[in-house]
Amino acid sequence: MGDSENGLPPPPPLPESGPLRRPKDLAEAREVLKREAFPAPDIQVVTMEATEFTSLCPRTGQPDFGEVSIEYVPDERCLESRALKVYLWAYRDEGAFCETLAAQIADDIVYAIAPKAVRVEVHQNARGGIRIVAVAGRPTE
Repeated sequence: MGDSENGLPPPPPLPESGPLRRPKDLAEAREVLKREAFPAPDIQVVTMEATEFTSLCPRTGQPDFGEVSIEYVPDERCLESRALKVYLWAYRDEGAFCETLAAQIADDIVYAIAPKAVRVEVHQNARGGIRIVAVAGRPTE
């Protein structure tokens, strides 16, 4: 296996069983998402929901908790669920606004599997009485 598109060596494959290794950064997590994708069967839509998503507030550094919902129309590849867990885990130390998260996740899914379309919703739990929902869609056909 050669170098990834970002010029860095590819991250090691996910273990068949046992604990997963946390990615060192988002670039590595993105490569895991791409490398672990598998050939798409004859299906129309895939929905994946991560109910324990965490990131950091870019202003305060405090944790933000929420959920991520990903719906995509596969073309040739599908996301592997363990790889998605590892990918989302990388956001735990990332400072980003909810809107930025939705856009970045959608872009990274396009990078990883080139779906026909993808829609990402990030729901951040209420802080100060305000709950945020950001949606990013990417048609790729």
